[in-house]
Amino acid sequence: MKRSAVLVCLALSYALAGCVTETPHRIVPLSPPAQMPTYAAGTCQTELLDRGGHFRSIADRNYGSGCATIDSVRLLSVRSDEGNVTLSGLGPLSCTVALKAAAWVQYGVDRAARAELGSPVVSIETLGSYACRNVANSDRRSAHATANAIDVSAFDLADGRKISVLRGWTGGTSSERRFLRLVAKSACRRFSTVLDPDYNEVHRDHLHLELGASHFCR
Repeated sequence: MKRSAVLVCLALSYALAGCVTETPHRIVPLSPPAQMPTYAAGTCQTELLDRGGHFRSIADRNYGSGCATIDSVRLLSVRSDEGNVTLSGLGPLSCTVALKAAAWVQYGVDRAARAELGSPVVSIETLGSYACRNVANSDRRSAHATANAIDVSAFDLADGRKISVLRGWTGGTSSERRFLRLVAKSACRRFSTVLDPDYNEVHRDHLHLELGASHFCR
């Protein structure tokens, strides 16, 4: 290229460069991604999450007079072998009881239903968990007063059947009676106290599952 041509090219380059104005960069902060709740490693709620529990954490509360909800959750569903089992009627439930319940539902309830009734369990009906009250006919606080107990009243199957403790314990078919006694026996291996309709009239319509210091199954 001739020297004159080179000079013309350089002149044009400088001229064009002078017409370009720099715009300062505007930094736009990125919105933080939506995150799932996190739980400290090794805690009960982490174990419950790992076991397939679906729940909401509940803030600790001390109501006085021996009533409190500490490290409690509202348990909505738990994992079974082939899906999830929902739980209805539950209020605050201590995480340790929820963790025991999750294992009981998967291994002691759903599998028993498949074996004895030929259908998986899709939901479990309860009469509640936390209640600031005494043991019936006693001046001693119930395990319900610290959310350490759950009362189970019925099991709903995928084929539409409902196996209730009230009707099925003595009045159900042989397979229904056998199923209810199997789940009660399985609960005795996980909970410290299990009370069924054979215990007394108060428990005619539910299984009482409790974690406490003593062991009693009836």
